[in-house]
Amino acid sequence: MSDDPEYAEFVGRKRARTKVVAWTVIIAMVLVGGGATVLTLLFG
Repeated sequence: MSDDPEYAEFVGRKRARTKVVAWTVIIAMVLVGGGATVLTLLFG
């Protein structure tokens, strides 16, 4: 790896963006799964 500060900043931003995307996907899956469970209980 390079010791270039600009590269380190890019890697840090990429890691932060990856975390945001991962948490967004996890939350969306929980909400959709939870919504499906509630609908199944109500109409099942």
